[in-house]
Amino acid sequence: MVYKKEDIKRRMDGAIESLQKEFSGLRTGRASANLLDPVVVDLYGARMPLNQIGTISVPESRMLNVQVWDASAVKSVEKAIRDAGLGLNPMPDGNNIRIPVPDLNEERRKELTKIAGKYAESARISVRGVRKDGMDDIKRMQKDSEISEDESKRLSDEVQSLTDDATKKIDDMLSEKEKDIMTV
Repeated sequence: MVYKKEDIKRRMDGAIESLQKEFSGLRTGRASANLLDPVVVDLYGARMPLNQIGTISVPESRMLNVQVWDASAVKSVEKAIRDAGLGLNPMPDGNNIRIPVPDLNEERRKELTKIAGKYAESARISVRGVRKDGMDDIKRMQKDSEISEDESKRLSDEVQSLTDDATKKIDDMLSEKEKDIMTV
């Protein structure tokens, strides 16, 4: 059994990257191309992500534009955006679909902050799971006399430090996202 600090750090960073992706999909009232990430279009007998069917751009702070590459797919894309549960109302215009991003009301903002909190807690749980794996490896190595008690203590402190750093990043990201959501 070998303790690998790089592996633990990589796995914790993976939880943080995953949280960033989840946060990017949360609507804050400003238009963002990431807002359409969850949209999947039924087209040609398959389900395809929107970004494989057209180009998503942000021409204004409260407007998204999807330039659909295949004119026959415009109706399917419009329906997928409408049915995605994002509260958006797409307006087709030839091969383009303009999507105004409405202001968020107070109730929806509070709901989004709760969702952001759930995403952050899920990331914290992932980090704690990685910490547990690292600590278990260290205990096993000490039990098998591969490392000394002092080395075990030093490695445990190292894992705890990585955990604290990752948790702080997650808390900072959550705080920033909540501020972003609640800012009118």
